[in-house]
Amino acid sequence: MIIPVRCFSCGGLVAHKWEEFNEKKKAGIEIADALDEVGIMRYCCRRMIVSHVDLITEVAPFSAPRQ
Repeated sequence: MIIPVRCFSCGGLVAHKWEEFNEKKKAGIEIADALDEVGIMRYCCRRMIVSHVDLITEVAPFSAPRQ
């Protein structure tokens, strides 16, 4: 759904790099190079970014509005 703020393994911040990583990936940069460029070096943090599936746009229409 939404990218976790911190890595589950080491606790490093990863969420603030998500948009920048997506932009680089869409620009055609290889995933490993994009992760290097945004500064994600630990393999556990890389797993958090690479394995994330962004489903918020698919789930949001089904959420109930708050009143």
